[in-house]
Amino acid sequence: MTWIDGQSLREPLVLDADVAIVGSGPAGSAAARELAQAGARVVILEAGPWLRGDDFELSAFGAMSASYRGAGAAVVLGVPPMPLVQGRMVGGSSPINGAICWRMPRDIHDEWLAADPVLGESLGWDAISEATDAIEQRLGVAPTSPELAGRKNLLMAKGAEALGLEHRPIRRNVRGCVGSGRCMQGCPSGAKQSADRTLLADALEAGATLVSSAEVQQITHSAGRAVGLVARAGARVTVRADAVVLAASAVQTPGLLLANGIGQGPVGRNFQCHPGVSMAGRFAEPVRMWEGATQGHEVTGLRREGLKFEALGFGPGILAARLPGIGGELAAEVDRLAHWVDWGVAIRATARGRVRRLFGRTVVQFTPSPEDVGRFRRGLRVLGDMLLAAGAGLLAPGVRGFDRTVVDGRRLAELESRGPRGASAYLGAITHLFGTCRMGSDAASSVVRPDFRHHAIDRLWVADSSVFPTNLGVNPQIAIMALATICGRRVLESER
Repeated sequence: MTWIDGQSLREPLVLDADVAIVGSGPAGSAAARELAQAGARVVILEAGPWLRGDDFELSAFGAMSASYRGAGAAVVLGVPPMPLVQGRMVGGSSPINGAICWRMPRDIHDEWLAADPVLGESLGWDAISEATDAIEQRLGVAPTSPELAGRKNLLMAKGAEALGLEHRPIRRNVRGCVGSGRCMQGCPSGAKQSADRTLLADALEAGATLVSSAEVQQITHSAGRAVGLVARAGARVTVRADAVVLAASAVQTPGLLLANGIGQGPVGRNFQCHPGVSMAGRFAEPVRMWEGATQGHEVTGLRREGLKFEALGFGPGILAARLPGIGGELAAEVDRLAHWVDWGVAIRATARGRVRRLFGRTVVQFTPSPEDVGRFRRGLRVLGDMLLAAGAGLLAPGVRGFDRTVVDGRRLAELESRGPRGASAYLGAITHLFGTCRMGSDAASSVVRPDFRHHAIDRLWVADSSVFPTNLGVNPQIAIMALATICGRRVLESER
């Protein structure tokens, strides 16, 4: 394994590679693995540090400051401004996500090919399925067991069953999980099979070189051809390469292209995501939300409505922020913190946003559409109904301009039908980012070709979810890895 800590560099570093990759998350690691195992000389540049084991902070807020982009305070500009959740470390967001694994939904793939049939030449269903099978085996993907679920997850199953909604234990990429409930701070036992522990490890074992804490600033290109990268670390890092693969995310990849004057096609446009809202509920018996699998159960029965429900799990500090009341009332609820849970719904948003460069910074602009706000209301109503069906006695909807607490399901129906229409009334966060370097056969309406190659710059490829034509409506980690694996194969084919 060759790993260089960019923070330790004091003299300029020059590396030569067949392929230089920006980003070590699910996309970058998957592409690197495919390339390195085929014998290519691969150099991976990662902006964040390599955090492992004891490096992960115990508190949620400490973990965010150390491993989340913007110290956990990154925000999407819009109405309302919303938190943007992204990791910034070796492995990308995979060390601090909920370990949720979904295969590419067939109906979404059908949508893509119906809109642009040429995509089928590189993204055939059989190729995606084969890559997914291999990735799931490597990551140990399996359903959450009842022994590890914890009460918060079992209660969601109870509520969904009572309402007749299709539900299931979440399939997670873990081996030897002990249910410590710290997925989003970084697994202290190393059980989560994140990209750095699996696909990236395979790439490094096959001879790839990783430089961490090295933020890429320049895509070097000459005569319409990409020839390398320049990064800022403890000292300047230069990689001379025959091909460049961008895998920095649907925010950082278009930002890097725009910063380098590579603006052909709708780069930065078509930003899509999964905004999420949540509802908290208080039970008579302790639940201890911070114990058990962080996210171990989901409700899938309304996925085709653009709604996917998940049990959430995070530390007491974040949960306390969701409790109702002020002063003595809030203090009383904090005393009952172990009795509260918070469940969430992610929506397949219809709104489109944009990634731009403003004043030397990459910013994201996104405002939910009226249809998206309707899905917020619908999702919250279902969350509340499930919580009540599971035995909750008090709900905290977290909606401005609506009841601070709810005990009657009839008020939930009112929330869905007559609740606030403005997006700013809803407390949410944005995860799962797509579309800003979309793939397509038409250079005017896409940034990369169906084989992941940039339309205008030769030997430049994009492997991350920015190439997805649309959002998925489900957690994209496995689909990102599968498509990035295929991207790696297309780079190899171009060398022959």
